[in-house]
Amino acid sequence: MGFLQDPPQLAHPYREDRLLRAMLDRALPPTRRAALDTDLQALGDYALMAWRRAGQSSRRKPVLTAWDAWGNRVDRIELTEAWQEGPHITTRHAVLAAGHEANEHARLEEFARVYLYHLASEFYTCPLAMTDGAATALKASGNQALLDRALPHLLSRDATSFWLSGQWMTENAGGSDVGNTETIARQDASGQWRLYGRKWFSSAVVGEVALALARPEGAGAGAGALALFYVETMEGARRRPELVIDRLKDKLGTHELPTAEIHLEGLPAWPLGELANGVRQVAPMLNITRTWNAVCATASMARAIALARDYATRRHAFGKPLLDQPLHAQTLADMQAEFEGAFALTFEVAHLLGRVEHGAPQPHEASLLRLLTPLAKLWTGKMAVRMCSEALECFGGAGYIEDTGLPQLLRDAQVYAIWEGTTNVLSLDSLRALAGEQLGTLRRAIDGWLADSIDAHARQQIHAAMDAAGAFLQANGAQREVLEAGARGLAITLARCAAAALLARHDSWLAPRGGARSGAALRRFVSHGLSRLSVTDANDTALLLGPH
Repeated sequence: MGFLQDPPQLAHPYREDRLLRAMLDRALPPTRRAALDTDLQALGDYALMAWRRAGQSSRRKPVLTAWDAWGNRVDRIELTEAWQEGPHITTRHAVLAAGHEANEHARLEEFARVYLYHLASEFYTCPLAMTDGAATALKASGNQALLDRALPHLLSRDATSFWLSGQWMTENAGGSDVGNTETIARQDASGQWRLYGRKWFSSAVVGEVALALARPEGAGAGAGALALFYVETMEGARRRPELVIDRLKDKLGTHELPTAEIHLEGLPAWPLGELANGVRQVAPMLNITRTWNAVCATASMARAIALARDYATRRHAFGKPLLDQPLHAQTLADMQAEFEGAFALTFEVAHLLGRVEHGAPQPHEASLLRLLTPLAKLWTGKMAVRMCSEALECFGGAGYIEDTGLPQLLRDAQVYAIWEGTTNVLSLDSLRALAGEQLGTLRRAIDGWLADSIDAHARQQIHAAMDAAGAFLQANGAQREVLEAGARGLAITLARCAAAALLARHDSWLAPRGGARSGAALRRFVSHGLSRLSVTDANDTALLLGPH
């Protein structure tokens, strides 16, 4: 008889997730906590069903049919089963709408839902994130006509009236550098604005609406001359003829997500506000979409570790389960500690977002959110790739076999470091967020999180790493190139310090309640080191990158 091995089994993603449940117990008032439970139970059930369903079928990709049998341009996209279910799951369990309730806990409750739904959704959460961002940008614009038209659909709790929104920014000329945008907005004889151009990376082309950057005809060059427009993509049941789908992208991962290259050939459009400074109008979306990115990256880490841990109880090698092999157990425990740090920071950002949006923050929390959001996004994006890679290694050769479903975790994880700003882009954004006294804001927050901690060693290590970060900023404040060269190490150092302090805060809450694990993740996380500052040498950089 040949080699047989039990595959990993997925525990219930909500009922068996003590970290998520404890965080919600700590952060939410009892009445809101109880009301949330029904949706989280249901989303956990759906996630478990989706995992089992995926194991019984091969992975599918969306299919684009550009023309029908009679030569008509239709640009019809056939979606996977999970994507077809997406509007119903989203609206039934308020995955998106919950975040826009008038309550300081609304975002935390929303992102607890997202955390459970993300992997089961097959990245349907990507257009949900953009829809959330669009709703936020529309609110910030104050454009009442567009608010009245679109917001009831974007935040609908009824699948029949729910609209998805895209976010059409990226063009052939570049991604983060939107100043090179070539799409033109031109008014027709009736005064209607229409868009002409090509968008190179459109991840929600199946949506009903989108926000798009374009340069009004006759406007000057550069990012400041761009305007932000609202467009609708459907004409009844058919896609508008002025929106042409050139092709679907063949990507490393996120295969179920239909990402398209599109042409706009006079698509009707409406400006959100002034016909300039469109990038500034996009800014309200960034805290939203970057938080979605961090939550989804953290969810991928949770899934990878859960499967690796379960497999370690089933796979026997050298006479005992992998979980009883000291080095393997050490590896899993290291992964768990890092993940718990990422989880703590991610959900603090989610909760902080809700407090800032609904007028309940402490005086320092708006600037704290501005700093922590890019830190959480960039750190979790990089960590998800590393964590999923380590998890695949825990399965040995099975982790490299396509039909186990495991390689998908790693391929999909790579996108988190790219979407919503690459690691370097976010590191430089973190530098901008540190302008003025914002490091002092983070210090005050960390002191508050550590207030009740009894772990003197962790407190000392956190303060030492923060002092090193402060010294780096002070020593190089006048040397912009040195600051930028060291921005990635600085950002990750600050993220790790914040995560460690948040782990300490959770331990202080958990210990009196009989938390047997209290302190374990913090001690191990801190033992991995907090500072990632590095000495940069511009001369060495030039030598290493120069001609060979």
